[in-house]
Amino acid sequence: MTSGTLLHQITDYASRADPYPLYAELRRTPVSRQDDGVYAVSTYWEIVSLLRDPRLSSDERNRVAQAGEALPPEEDPALPPSFIRLDPPEHDRLRRLATRPFGPPHCPRRVHDMGGELARMVSGLVDGFQGRDQVDIVEDFAYPFPVMVICKLLGVPHQDEARFHGWAETIVSALDPDPAEGPAERQRVVQQARSEMGAYLAGLVAEHRRAPGDDMLSALATDHGPDGQMSPVELITTAVLLLIAGHETTVNLITNGMLTLLRHPEALKRLRADPDLAVPLVEELLRYEPPVQLLPQRTALADIDVAGTVIPAGASVWLVLASGNRDPRRFRDPDRFDPLRRDNEHLGFGNGIHYCFGAPLARLEARLALTELARRLKDPRLVEDPPPYRQNPVLRGPRHLPVAFGGLAAQR
Repeated sequence: MTSGTLLHQITDYASRADPYPLYAELRRTPVSRQDDGVYAVSTYWEIVSLLRDPRLSSDERNRVAQAGEALPPEEDPALPPSFIRLDPPEHDRLRRLATRPFGPPHCPRRVHDMGGELARMVSGLVDGFQGRDQVDIVEDFAYPFPVMVICKLLGVPHQDEARFHGWAETIVSALDPDPAEGPAERQRVVQQARSEMGAYLAGLVAEHRRAPGDDMLSALATDHGPDGQMSPVELITTAVLLLIAGHETTVNLITNGMLTLLRHPEALKRLRADPDLAVPLVEELLRYEPPVQLLPQRTALADIDVAGTVIPAGASVWLVLASGNRDPRRFRDPDRFDPLRRDNEHLGFGNGIHYCFGAPLARLEARLALTELARRLKDPRLVEDPPPYRQNPVLRGPRHLPVAFGGLAAQR
């Protein structure tokens, strides 16, 4: 193994359960050119500098295929790119429009006011464990919860939630494909789900425009801010982005969080006794086991000198966030899980103009979920360690997390 093949080793499924020794090896050369021409950036300060550098593009239209590297398929050829795949000024306009009805300063209480409803969702899901002695935290809890949240956020009527769940499950499955499944058939099924969801959202937008409610889709459809309004197709693209980005990262955050707590029983015990510990604990989870491990396929728009290495214009750049989160130059004793860690400015939500604007909601979901699981599961224990992991090296997390337990504590 050489520095030029480390990225290949990291993305190999055999390394999924524990890529961190490979990240440590990768950090020996902060910016390393891989054998396929990709530049891997693995250390904290260098990643931060590039996340804030306008010379590094997120727009796939600027990409040039490297030798041996295939260009990825578009999110959906029938829709324009979502704003996370754009650069300024297109990115900035769409992001401002998307964030106006989501948080400060225009809607400062959107996430806060969802707290009670989200807590009821979590309690209801845990209530469903009654009479069982084993559950799959992914299938029975972490997977359905974010879809329930996005339905609430967008204003999907209760009677349509089952249909929305079905489309969501099909679409997000494309991010973690089954190796035994034929790619052509998978693409056909996913494209059909995207088309059906797009048509449904178009109809829902029209309904909310006629009769607005207190939901994000109504606000996006009717808001007249300084940047005007989203077009109908931009609105649908943004809604699908909220579904996919919000769902996949939250599933991993909750599942990685529960796995980490079960591997650190003292931290689980402390969280059970002190729910306020959830705030710093979730921040440490975002550093220690981030739901997004790396940001692939960025493009250098000009020559960029990083840590003494020149990344040439046109080169493909991968930012290895999870490696930066374990950089000993930035974090003391970085391989230790410390729920009370201070000065914890991790890269769990990225940095710069593409910093995850859904971060407040993801934090709230994770705090509520992990606190309720810690409090109500009696004597929880892992059935399998390591558990089976998802195929996807970017969105790294267990595909299943079977947990045995000795009963449920009552709701408060």
